[in-house]
Amino acid sequence: MNYKNIQTLVLRILFVSILFVFNGCVTKNEPLQTVSSVDLKKYVGKWFEISSFPQRFQKGCNCTTADYEITDKDYVKVTNSCRLDSVNGKLKIADGKAFVVENSNNSKLKVQFFWPFKGDYWIIDLGENYEYAVIGNEGREYLWILSRNASMETSMYDSILVRAKAKGFDINKLVITNQECNKNLGKK
Repeated sequence: MNYKNIQTLVLRILFVSILFVFNGCVTKNEPLQTVSSVDLKKYVGKWFEISSFPQRFQKGCNCTTADYEITDKDYVKVTNSCRLDSVNGKLKIADGKAFVVENSNNSKLKVQFFWPFKGDYWIIDLGENYEYAVIGNEGREYLWILSRNASMETSMYDSILVRAKAKGFDINKLVITNQECNKNLGKK
């Protein structure tokens, strides 16, 4: 065996070893389970973002809310809003549409803010009285924790985190949303 053949063999063994180790270290997530069903009439209305995975389309957002409204068409109207760069910043509004995924009992939607692109909006956790909702996607790149109030009790938030982590989400990526300008809104 000449030097070049030995070098090639060593590189192949190294490559195969790296693949073996890499595959052993990477855990594949189970398919993401959504809630069994969602009553859209209870779901619509105003939601306050409690925390989320940072997304470039939300960069600089404070006091983020989402409003959902049933239409007489085949979609739910979505209005997301936030204050840019501070609680007194310019109001940014994004209007979109949410389409229910067939045979999902309303727990999976496709949200569209820019035609023709649609993103997954899967309701993976939901309060019994629709007091909170957790939204994610199969790839676990998106996660939003929403509440009907601008704040959430720590015990409720912590229990949501436990369930999100069990579903394969890296909860360390969550960033708490500044809701200072909404602190008195949504309280009963």
